[in-house]
Amino acid sequence: MKIALLQCDSVLDNLQGKHGNYPAMFEELFKQVDDSIELHIFNVIEGEYPDDIHAFDGYVTTGSRHGAEDDLPWIKDLISFVNILYRENIKLVGICFGHQIIAKALGGQVVTSDKGWGVGVSVNIVAKQRKWMQPAKAEMKLLVSHQDQVIKLPKNSEVLAASDFCPKYMYSVGECFLSVQGHPEFSKSYSTDLMESRRDRIPHEVIETGLASLEQYLDAVVMAKWMLNFINS
Repeated sequence: MKIALLQCDSVLDNLQGKHGNYPAMFEELFKQVDDSIELHIFNVIEGEYPDDIHAFDGYVTTGSRHGAEDDLPWIKDLISFVNILYRENIKLVGICFGHQIIAKALGGQVVTSDKGWGVGVSVNIVAKQRKWMQPAKAEMKLLVSHQDQVIKLPKNSEVLAASDFCPKYMYSVGECFLSVQGHPEFSKSYSTDLMESRRDRIPHEVIETGLASLEQYLDAVVMAKWMLNFINS
């Protein structure tokens, strides 16, 4: 399977030596499911996109420190590209920032949530079971790091997993887009260091609760299986 990874950010320079960059995280995640996956990287901040959008089985976005509502030329270009993928019925999986970009591109709404930051392990109830969601799970536990949330879904969308904190945590749009607020590619070690690096902007009690949540298991590999099953469906 050939997957195009739309890279929307890089790991902070002072954390890359320990954790690598986002493409390496996704490479490691997918290899745990299928070591034959071919991952092709396109840095969309630098304006890199495939010459042939049909050359890949599907697309995946990384997260980003930027927001879907930021007035930046590369974000506008990404939104345009997402619309092209949708018109062409090409599979796309949006992760965190990408989850929000999909909503923004297709007529939904993204805001900075009055619930504040979500960090650490997020527990969400699976609301709908689709054929590609195998192995089946009643809950989805993934690492998160966000303060923006999707509050209005695009047309033809369906919520697949949700929590009180994030009611639109995972959703699909038609049969070609899948979107999740969580980060299956993050490790607990990276989540820890990311929280520590953001003590200047995230309340102390939120970080401490996030760090304590890391005692829980993660469904990252299950989510990776769902993503690949979805792309292959």
